[in-house]
Amino acid sequence: MQDCCPTFEDNGASFEGMATYTHGHHESVLRSHRWRTAENSAAYLLPRLSSGFTLLDVGCGPGTITADLAAQVTRVTALERTEAALDLARAEITRRGLTNVDFAVGDVHALDFPDDSFDVVHAHQVLQHVADPVAALREMRRVTRPGGLVAVRDSDYAGFTWFPLVTELDEWLALYQRVARGNGGEPDAGRRLLSWARAAGFTDVTASASIWCFADDADRDWWGTMWADRILKSDMAATAVQSGAATPADLDRLSAGWRSWAASPDGWFTIPHGELLCRA
Repeated sequence: MQDCCPTFEDNGASFEGMATYTHGHHESVLRSHRWRTAENSAAYLLPRLSSGFTLLDVGCGPGTITADLAAQVTRVTALERTEAALDLARAEITRRGLTNVDFAVGDVHALDFPDDSFDVVHAHQVLQHVADPVAALREMRRVTRPGGLVAVRDSDYAGFTWFPLVTELDEWLALYQRVARGNGGEPDAGRRLLSWARAAGFTDVTASASIWCFADDADRDWWGTMWADRILKSDMAATAVQSGAATPADLDRLSAGWRSWAASPDGWFTIPHGELLCRA
Protein backbone atom coordinates (compact mmCIF):
# COMPACT_ATOMS: atom_id res chain seq x y z
CA MET A 1 0.00 0.00 0.00
CA GLN A 2 2.84 2.39 0.68
CA ASP A 3 3.63 2.73 -3.03
CA CYS A 4 0.25 4.21 -3.93
CA CYS A 5 0.14 7.48 -5.81
CA PRO A 6 -2.27 10.14 -4.50
CA THR A 7 -4.79 11.46 -6.96
CA PHE A 8 -5.02 14.83 -5.22
CA GLU A 9 -3.56 17.78 -7.10
CA ASP A 10 -0.37 19.05 -5.50
CA ASN A 11 -0.78 22.81 -5.80
CA GLY A 12 2.34 23.60 -3.80
CA ALA A 13 0.39 24.27 -0.60
CA SER A 14 2.36 23.81 2.58
CA PHE A 15 1.07 23.02 6.04
CA GLU A 16 1.73 25.56 8.77
CA GLY A 17 3.12 24.68 12.18
CA MET A 18 5.21 21.91 13.66
CA ALA A 19 3.82 18.91 15.47
CA THR A 20 0.21 19.98 15.29
CA TYR A 21 -1.92 17.09 16.51
CA THR A 22 -3.28 15.70 13.24
CA HIS A 23 -6.41 13.96 14.48
CA GLY A 24 -7.98 16.45 16.87
CA HIS A 25 -10.72 15.41 19.29
CA HIS A 26 -13.85 15.07 17.21
CA GLU A 27 -16.25 12.35 18.35
CA SER A 28 -15.21 10.15 15.43
CA VAL A 29 -11.60 10.27 16.68
CA LEU A 30 -12.56 9.64 20.31
CA ARG A 31 -14.67 6.69 19.17
CA SER A 32 -11.43 5.06 18.09
CA HIS A 33 -9.28 6.19 21.01
CA ARG A 34 -11.79 5.07 23.66
CA TRP A 35 -11.65 1.54 22.22
CA ARG A 36 -8.03 1.30 23.34
CA THR A 37 -7.22 -0.65 26.50
CA ALA A 38 -4.03 -1.70 28.22
CA GLU A 39 -4.72 -5.22 26.98
CA ASN A 40 -5.02 -4.33 23.28
CA SER A 41 -2.53 -1.44 23.30
CA ALA A 42 0.05 -2.03 26.06
CA ALA A 43 0.25 -5.81 26.44
CA TYR A 44 4.03 -5.66 25.95
CA LEU A 45 4.31 -3.53 29.11
CA LEU A 46 1.82 -5.19 31.46
CA PRO A 47 4.07 -8.08 32.63
CA ARG A 48 6.72 -5.53 33.68
CA LEU A 49 4.43 -3.55 36.00
CA SER A 50 4.37 -3.84 39.78
CA SER A 51 1.80 -2.68 42.29
CA GLY A 52 4.39 -0.42 43.91
CA PHE A 53 5.28 1.55 40.77
CA THR A 54 4.61 5.16 39.87
CA LEU A 55 3.89 5.77 36.19
CA LEU A 56 3.71 8.78 33.89
CA ASP A 57 1.28 8.37 30.97
CA VAL A 58 2.36 10.82 28.27
CA GLY A 59 -0.37 11.85 25.85
CA CYS A 60 -3.06 10.05 27.82
CA GLY A 61 -5.92 11.01 25.50
CA PRO A 62 -9.35 10.01 26.76
CA GLY A 63 -7.80 7.96 29.54
CA THR A 64 -8.94 4.40 28.85
CA ILE A 65 -5.39 3.02 28.83
CA THR A 66 -4.48 5.32 31.72
CA ALA A 67 -7.26 3.90 33.86
CA ASP A 68 -6.24 0.32 33.08
CA LEU A 69 -2.63 1.09 34.01
CA ALA A 70 -3.77 2.76 37.24
CA ALA A 71 -5.27 -0.58 38.27
CA GLN A 72 -1.80 -2.14 38.03
CA VAL A 73 0.40 0.39 39.87
CA THR A 74 0.37 2.62 42.94
CA ARG A 75 0.00 5.98 41.21
CA VAL A 76 -0.31 7.36 37.69
CA THR A 77 0.21 10.89 36.41
CA ALA A 78 -1.79 11.56 33.24
CA LEU A 79 -0.18 14.15 30.94
CA GLU A 80 -1.72 16.07 28.05
CA ARG A 81 -0.84 19.24 26.17
CA THR A 82 -3.99 21.20 27.06
CA GLU A 83 -6.53 21.33 29.87
CA ALA A 84 -9.30 20.59 27.37
CA ALA A 85 -7.59 17.38 26.27
CA LEU A 86 -6.87 16.45 29.89
CA ASP A 87 -10.54 16.87 30.76
CA LEU A 88 -11.30 13.85 28.57
CA ALA A 89 -9.08 11.69 30.78
CA ARG A 90 -10.48 13.24 33.96
CA ALA A 91 -13.97 12.21 32.90
CA GLU A 92 -12.90 8.59 32.33
CA ILE A 93 -11.01 8.37 35.62
CA THR A 94 -13.98 9.83 37.48
CA ARG A 95 -16.37 7.46 35.73
CA ARG A 96 -14.32 4.49 36.95
CA GLY A 97 -14.03 5.86 40.49
CA LEU A 98 -10.23 5.79 40.55
CA THR A 99 -8.41 7.88 43.15
CA ASN A 100 -4.75 7.18 42.33
CA VAL A 101 -4.44 9.34 39.20
CA ASP A 102 -2.98 12.85 39.07
CA PHE A 103 -3.27 15.18 36.08
CA ALA A 104 -0.75 17.53 34.49
CA VAL A 105 -0.53 19.74 31.43
CA GLY A 106 2.86 19.72 29.73
CA ASP A 107 5.07 19.18 26.70
CA VAL A 108 6.97 15.90 26.35
CA HIS A 109 9.95 17.85 24.97
CA ALA A 110 10.28 19.71 28.31
CA LEU A 111 8.61 17.78 31.11
CA ASP A 112 7.98 19.73 34.28
CA PHE A 113 9.10 16.96 36.62
CA PRO A 114 12.38 16.43 38.50
CA ASP A 115 14.89 13.85 37.36
CA ASP A 116 14.14 10.26 38.41
CA SER A 117 10.46 10.94 39.22
CA PHE A 118 8.79 7.76 37.90
CA ASP A 119 9.35 4.03 37.74
CA VAL A 120 7.73 3.85 34.30
CA VAL A 121 7.08 6.45 31.60
CA HIS A 122 4.58 5.28 28.99
CA ALA A 123 3.52 6.82 25.67
CA HIS A 124 1.07 5.23 23.24
CA GLN A 125 0.76 6.66 19.70
CA VAL A 126 2.60 9.82 20.79
CA LEU A 127 6.01 9.90 19.12
CA GLN A 128 4.47 9.92 15.65
CA HIS A 129 2.96 13.33 16.46
CA VAL A 130 5.83 15.19 18.16
CA ALA A 131 8.28 17.64 16.61
CA ASP A 132 11.40 15.85 17.90
CA PRO A 133 10.93 12.21 18.92
CA VAL A 134 14.57 11.84 20.02
CA ALA A 135 14.35 14.86 22.32
CA ALA A 136 11.06 13.53 23.68
CA LEU A 137 12.66 10.18 24.48
CA ARG A 138 15.56 11.92 26.23
CA GLU A 139 13.09 13.77 28.42
CA MET A 140 11.17 10.60 29.16
CA ARG A 141 14.45 8.96 30.15
CA ARG A 142 15.41 11.92 32.37
CA VAL A 143 12.27 11.65 34.51
CA THR A 144 12.57 7.85 34.81
CA ARG A 145 14.46 6.52 37.80
CA PRO A 146 17.66 4.53 37.12
CA GLY A 147 16.63 1.00 36.25
CA GLY A 148 13.10 2.07 35.38
CA LEU A 149 11.37 1.69 32.02
CA VAL A 150 10.38 3.96 29.17
CA ALA A 151 7.66 2.18 27.18
CA VAL A 152 6.55 3.44 23.77
CA ARG A 153 4.27 2.05 21.08
CA ASP A 154 3.44 3.60 17.72
CA SER A 155 1.69 2.44 14.58
CA ASP A 156 3.33 2.43 11.15
CA TYR A 157 1.00 3.75 8.46
CA ALA A 158 3.10 2.54 5.53
CA GLY A 159 2.65 -0.98 6.90
CA PHE A 160 -1.15 -0.88 6.95
CA THR A 161 -2.61 -3.78 4.96
CA TRP A 162 -6.14 -4.28 3.73
CA PHE A 163 -8.32 -6.31 1.42
CA PRO A 164 -10.25 -5.87 -0.83
CA LEU A 165 -7.93 -3.43 -2.60
CA VAL A 166 -10.16 -0.36 -2.57
CA THR A 167 -8.56 2.49 -4.53
CA GLU A 168 -10.00 5.11 -2.20
CA LEU A 169 -8.12 3.58 0.74
CA ASP A 170 -4.85 3.94 -1.17
CA GLU A 171 -5.70 7.61 -1.68
CA TRP A 172 -6.74 8.00 1.96
CA LEU A 173 -3.37 6.65 3.14
CA ALA A 174 -1.42 8.98 0.84
CA LEU A 175 -3.49 11.94 2.01
CA TYR A 176 -3.08 11.05 5.68
CA GLN A 177 0.70 10.74 5.35
CA ARG A 178 0.92 14.09 3.58
CA VAL A 179 -1.18 15.88 6.21
CA ALA A 180 0.61 14.24 9.14
CA ARG A 181 4.05 15.12 7.80
CA GLY A 182 2.88 18.63 7.01
CA ASN A 183 1.87 18.91 10.66
CA GLY A 184 5.43 18.02 11.71
CA GLY A 185 4.83 14.36 12.55
CA GLU A 186 6.07 11.02 11.21
CA PRO A 187 3.19 8.60 10.49
CA ASP A 188 5.58 5.70 9.83
CA ALA A 189 6.91 5.94 13.37
CA GLY A 190 6.68 2.28 14.33
CA ARG A 191 9.69 1.20 12.28
CA ARG A 192 11.73 4.18 13.52
CA LEU A 193 11.30 3.71 17.28
CA LEU A 194 14.45 1.66 17.76
CA SER A 195 16.63 4.14 15.88
CA TRP A 196 15.11 7.05 17.81
CA ALA A 197 15.74 5.30 21.13
CA ARG A 198 19.38 4.64 20.27
CA ALA A 199 19.82 8.26 19.20
CA ALA A 200 18.35 9.29 22.55
CA GLY A 201 21.08 7.34 24.36
CA PHE A 202 19.29 4.14 25.37
CA THR A 203 21.48 1.06 25.23
CA ASP A 204 19.24 -1.53 26.93
CA VAL A 205 16.25 -1.78 24.59
CA THR A 206 13.78 -4.59 24.01
CA ALA A 207 11.99 -4.15 20.69
CA SER A 208 8.83 -5.97 19.66
CA ALA A 209 5.83 -5.60 17.38
CA SER A 210 2.13 -6.34 17.49
CA ILE A 211 -0.91 -5.70 15.34
CA TRP A 212 -4.51 -4.67 15.49
CA CYS A 213 -6.69 -6.68 13.11
CA PHE A 214 -10.21 -5.74 12.04
CA ALA A 215 -11.73 -8.62 10.11
CA ASP A 216 -14.97 -9.90 11.64
CA ASP A 217 -18.31 -8.32 10.81
CA ALA A 218 -18.57 -6.18 13.94
CA ASP A 219 -14.97 -4.94 13.90
CA ARG A 220 -15.05 -4.23 10.17
CA ASP A 221 -18.26 -2.24 10.47
CA TRP A 222 -16.92 -0.29 13.47
CA TRP A 223 -13.52 0.50 11.95
CA GLY A 224 -14.82 1.34 8.49
CA THR A 225 -17.71 3.46 9.71
CA MET A 226 -15.44 5.30 12.12
CA TRP A 227 -13.01 6.26 9.34
CA ALA A 228 -15.85 7.08 6.96
CA ASP A 229 -16.91 9.70 9.52
CA ARG A 230 -13.40 10.73 10.50
CA ILE A 231 -12.29 11.56 6.95
CA LEU A 232 -15.13 14.08 6.81
CA LYS A 233 -15.22 15.57 10.31
CA SER A 234 -11.84 15.35 12.07
CA ASP A 235 -9.08 17.95 12.21
CA MET A 236 -7.21 15.90 9.61
CA ALA A 237 -10.08 16.48 7.16
CA ALA A 238 -10.19 20.20 7.88
CA THR A 239 -6.43 20.53 7.38
CA ALA A 240 -6.58 18.61 4.10
CA VAL A 241 -9.19 20.99 2.70
CA GLN A 242 -7.67 24.17 4.09
CA SER A 243 -4.24 23.31 2.69
CA GLY A 244 -5.56 22.42 -0.74
CA ALA A 245 -4.49 18.77 -0.44
CA ALA A 246 -8.07 17.63 -0.99
CA THR A 247 -11.49 19.03 -1.77
CA PRO A 248 -14.73 18.27 0.10
CA ALA A 249 -15.73 16.16 -2.90
CA ASP A 250 -12.50 14.16 -2.55
CA LEU A 251 -13.27 13.51 1.10
CA ASP A 252 -16.82 12.42 0.28
CA ARG A 253 -15.39 9.93 -2.19
CA LEU A 254 -12.89 8.58 0.35
CA SER A 255 -15.64 8.25 2.92
CA ALA A 256 -17.70 6.22 0.46
CA GLY A 257 -14.65 4.04 -0.16
CA TRP A 258 -14.39 3.28 3.55
CA ARG A 259 -18.07 2.31 3.65
CA SER A 260 -17.58 0.10 0.61
CA TRP A 261 -14.66 -1.67 2.30
CA ALA A 262 -16.64 -2.12 5.53
CA ALA A 263 -19.53 -3.70 3.62
CA SER A 264 -17.35 -6.42 2.11
CA PRO A 265 -17.67 -9.79 3.88
CA ASP A 266 -14.03 -10.42 2.89
CA GLY A 267 -12.80 -7.17 4.44
CA TRP A 268 -9.51 -7.33 6.36
CA PHE A 269 -7.46 -4.50 7.85
CA THR A 270 -4.27 -4.82 9.89
CA ILE A 271 -2.24 -2.13 11.67
CA PRO A 272 1.33 -2.97 12.68
CA HIS A 273 2.93 -1.33 15.72
CA GLY A 274 6.48 -0.97 16.87
CA GLU A 275 7.01 -1.32 20.63
CA LEU A 276 9.99 -0.61 22.85
CA LEU A 277 10.88 -1.23 26.47
CA CYS A 278 13.89 0.98 27.20
CA ARG A 279 15.80 0.56 30.47
CA ALA A 280 16.81 3.93 31.93
